[in-house]
Amino acid sequence: MSSIGTPLMWCLFAAFVVLALVVDFIALNKQGAHKVSMREAAVWSLIWVGVSAAFAGWLWWYLGQSPDEATRALANTKVLEFTTGYLVEKALAVDNVFVFLMVFTYFAVPGEYQKRVLMFGILGAIVLRAAMILVGAWLIARFHWVLYIFGAFLVFTGIKMWWASGQEPDLESNPALKWLRRRMRVAPGYDGERLFTRIDGQRLATPLALVVVLIGIVDVVFAVDSIPAIFAITTDPFIVLTSNVFAILGLRALYFLLAGMHERFHLLTYGLAVVLLFIGTKMLLIDIYKIPVGVSLGVTAAILATSMLLSQWIPAGDKKGTAYPFAARKPEPQEKR
Repeated sequence: MSSIGTPLMWCLFAAFVVLALVVDFIALNKQGAHKVSMREAAVWSLIWVGVSAAFAGWLWWYLGQSPDEATRALANTKVLEFTTGYLVEKALAVDNVFVFLMVFTYFAVPGEYQKRVLMFGILGAIVLRAAMILVGAWLIARFHWVLYIFGAFLVFTGIKMWWASGQEPDLESNPALKWLRRRMRVAPGYDGERLFTRIDGQRLATPLALVVVLIGIVDVVFAVDSIPAIFAITTDPFIVLTSNVFAILGLRALYFLLAGMHERFHLLTYGLAVVLLFIGTKMLLIDIYKIPVGVSLGVTAAILATSMLLSQWIPAGDKKGTAYPFAARKPEPQEKR
């Protein structure tokens, strides 16, 4: 599979990601446990969006240094692919945010501890998605029909997400949570930001450890959805990985920015479901008609903007959010009179 990624580009990108994570960890340790304000989240969100835009600008400059038209066209195409992939991954990350909020609320995680949990989640997501992207690129390079499987899976996921929208999630019956509780001895309360504590000489996991593991499982579920989505836009491993990672790096700031106003965008999940249906259909039609990347970018942006605007005009019902990726809560049986 052809890729624009040269050894130098891969090394520079890897060095940047490692540096960003190291700086983030150092800043996290210096700040200690504290609740992230809306202003701080907004500043960091703008910083990460700016860094992503700077990377796109650098990519366009680096690829388009030659004056010939073919080189310029390649630079324009790759930057457009990166931008579209980044937007799709950022949009899907919004659903991650709502699920993270549900998990934190269920376990009553204090606001000052949530930042560290999300840091672990981001680190795990980067490693996991890098591995899945490499495997996906290898499969597509050798078995073209895998694209049809990815497309069908995205259509199925879009339908499932639409059906789960507006339904109350049932985290209590989640199999992963039940499995963890059976195999981990959990302390009755939190012990600061520690994942393990000692009570009466016994080493126990804190509820925060359960949250970290559950957030990791949620990352796996959403990675399975988002990786095929980005391959519908481009099969270039370098563009796929960089757009994914840049979207993930800003996930923590996005969470704290949107956590307090998730009810304002109660129709966004429906928009995400339509985006997945569109991208899945695009992938299924890839050998019949290849939808231009610019059209994909425009359609995706229009769907998301429409769902957000409609959220402001249409009042939310009693149940907000989405049950996806968990099961929907079954209605309680009415008492017989």
